[in-house]
Amino acid sequence: MKILALEFYNNGRMKEAFALGGSLEKEKIDTTKEYPASLQNYLIDTGSEVILVDTGLPVETPDFEDKPDQALYMGEKVANFTEALKNIGYEPKDVNKIILTHKHPDHAGELRLFEHAQIYISRIEADAMKINGENIIKVDFTDGKYKNFAESQIISENIIMLPAYGHTTGNSLVIVENNDLNYMIHGDVTYTDEALRRNKLSVVFEDKDLAQQTLENVRTFVKENDTVYLGTHTPEALDSLQNNIIMKL
Repeated sequence: MKILALEFYNNGRMKEAFALGGSLEKEKIDTTKEYPASLQNYLIDTGSEVILVDTGLPVETPDFEDKPDQALYMGEKVANFTEALKNIGYEPKDVNKIILTHKHPDHAGELRLFEHAQIYISRIEADAMKINGENIIKVDFTDGKYKNFAESQIISENIIMLPAYGHTTGNSLVIVENNDLNYMIHGDVTYTDEALRRNKLSVVFEDKDLAQQTLENVRTFVKENDTVYLGTHTPEALDSLQNNIIMKL
């Protein structure tokens, strides 16, 4: 099994008020502190299936402007979605399944390329996006308890989709079990790994209570299982993937 990153942007940054400000008290926010930012999604090649987790921004997205005071600067473009997929040796036609963590355009931007693939998305999120079709599989998490998560959906052998509500109402994450490690591809449960370590939310959520519960569930999982924590917006995730770095809390 291979897990590969599709790299879209690098050399970005986010302010602490954005990265941790959803639950960090205002007076404790360091207004001078910035965290590195990037943008990437992930592909899982099981040997028999090619599974994408999220589909990047639309390819026509213009470059982001670097403004000094903005909360999040995504960074400099490395490749658009189709280029990034090609850079790791794949084409859209190679993909059998998509797991969509949530509806935001940096995760769902190129779903249009995959009418031939099965697209797994939580029913809550699919209904919010108003997407339907024979290839759309609306996930209700009917496969029972998985470790400390009360619900789960098995997508393929050793690939499990879990509810991670809050960032969006129907947000989800993915666990890939491989070589005694758990690779958690979590979308935007946090924007930077430091938020997970400090148990803080970003400022982006639709339901704060659910987002906090998800963060606690994720932290419990990470404490109880050797986990490589793979986010969308931090280059720390790329280093973690390349070197199989286990998240420590």
